[in-house]
Amino acid sequence: MKVTVEIECTPEEARQFMGLPDLQPMQAAVMAEMEKRVLAEMDRFSPEPLLRSWMSLVPQNSEQMQGAFLKLFQQSFTGSKSKSK
Repeated sequence: MKVTVEIECTPEEARQFMGLPDLQPMQAAVMAEMEKRVLAEMDRFSPEPLLRSWMSLVPQNSEQMQGAFLKLFQQSFTGSKSKSK
């Protein structure tokens, strides 16, 4: 035997029928607090200050870049040789 039951109701009506709590006021309060915090911290995480802090580690002109690569290669070649006697 096969029985099919179709019930048309809104999610709110289903929650009430099942005895589940209504969490919409709490969800709205949490979302409002999250929005307030995100907007307050938005300037700190804007792309320009992040890139500026990241790019401070990269040499700014060609002479600094050449020096950085030279130092990198010198360290790799001199550090990789093993001394054998």
